[in-house]
Amino acid sequence: MSDLFSVSGTYADMLLSIKTAVRDSRLRAQRTVNRELIGLYWIIGREIAQRQEQEGWGKSVVEQLSHDLCQEFPGQQGFSIQNLWYMRQFFLEYQAEPNLQQLVGEIPWGQNLLIMAKVKDPAARAYYLRMTAEQGWSRNVLLNQVKGQAFERHALAEKQHNFAETLPEHLAGQADEAMKDVYLLDFLGIGKPVVEREMERRMVNRIKDVILELGYGFAFLGNQYRVSLEGKDYFIDLLFYHRRLKSLVAVELKSGAFLPEYAGKMNFYLNLLDDLVREPDENPSIGIILCADRNRVEVEYALRGSQPGGG
Repeated sequence: MSDLFSVSGTYADMLLSIKTAVRDSRLRAQRTVNRELIGLYWIIGREIAQRQEQEGWGKSVVEQLSHDLCQEFPGQQGFSIQNLWYMRQFFLEYQAEPNLQQLVGEIPWGQNLLIMAKVKDPAARAYYLRMTAEQGWSRNVLLNQVKGQAFERHALAEKQHNFAETLPEHLAGQADEAMKDVYLLDFLGIGKPVVEREMERRMVNRIKDVILELGYGFAFLGNQYRVSLEGKDYFIDLLFYHRRLKSLVAVELKSGAFLPEYAGKMNFYLNLLDDLVREPDENPSIGIILCADRNRVEVEYALRGSQPGGG
């Protein structure tokens, strides 16, 4: 009977549905546990800060509290002297930032400590808190994003593009938010000029890191993506799909500085994608031309029938 189940389409659908439910339940449970832990640390930090102010207690109270909590809860970690000081700092730094208080509960304590130590601007903190929660950044990934000034490159940069003129109004703003003006691809090791195919190979080999750098919502569909027209094949270097924008995103890789003829080739590819690949309910395709020049990957955007805007 189990053999019959294994070939049954309806059983496979049920199994997939249950697996998804189990994973979603585990994720919700982890998030609940994390929110509870962050909430506990907030309370402890608040108690320490307020009691010190009210009672005039010095540093010794934290040392005593750490000793007593470790004695009372021997199997529970997190009550070291250093961590109690972090809790106090955590409360003091966020008590006047109600908009951030909800975000801090969505990410692990270690990532909270990193943001608290490395990022001081409230707007930047909000960005890294939100992106860490949305993308599940590990501490190492988060640290690399902070070092690479992802907030400045993504949220603050005045991106040059023509989304407002070529996309529906509601989509133009989302596209602007989703795209960066400069992509930090140092992990590809492009320290000297490389040919496009080598750059593509490195990006495919590190596709997980590439997607993290591109930002939330990107899904990789393939490299050298073939599109056929009237018996002739055309190949797009990298093709992604952006879930939030509901748009195909074509990426062309170029060595050296941007040249105007690159835009014409990209527009041709976007015509192919919109006419032959795009689904009826999807938005117009977006083109990204990445030009590796002098150890910096510059960005040009293009949309069908338009001239690109430079990064």
